Amino acid sequence: MRMSMVRLAPVLILIMAAASGACASSGRARPAPFPTPGGHAMPPIAGSASGSAIADLAVSFVGTRYRTGGATPAGFDCSGLVEYVFARYGVAMPRTVAEQYGVGRRVRRQDLEPGDLVFFHTVSRGASHVGISLGGDTFVHAPSGSGEVRIEHLSAAYWASRYVGARRIAD
Repeated sequence: MRMSMVRLAPVLILIMAAASGACASSGRARPAPFPTPGGHAMPPIAGSASGSAIADLAVSFVGTRYRTGGATPAGFDCSGLVEYVFARYGVAMPRTVAEQYGVGRRVRRQDLEPGDLVFFHTVSRGASHVGISLGGDTFVHAPSGSGEVRIEHLSAAYWASRYVGARRIAD
């Protein structure tokens, strides 16, 4: 019995780490453009990709379940949510957090606007989690720990201590 627990310990640690860590998508799961749960392609939304429009669309997915590698309304990981929301406005985004951190221009935290991307280090050094700013102190994201897309505060102790930076994509 004792030997079995010793063998299971590393497996349990890996499972707990995967379940508690926020999105650090590898980019391996890549859906077709603008997919829906039924598998039909959705056309881009007409109109400009303003920061407010990006933020509003992201908020519409609050409550959508988290899914590792997910990039559709059937389930999102953090970078999949960003990729999907921007794609709906015809803005191509890279699939992984690290790649998304290299897009757009830097924004100071005090200058955040709706639609800006906010980045955090959660499972590794550097940017490993991303959300979409709603302006000021709030952002929407797909954290694996909660099981669904939700709104958070940048000033919350957990996020404030892990903040890496922000990027502006839409103008």
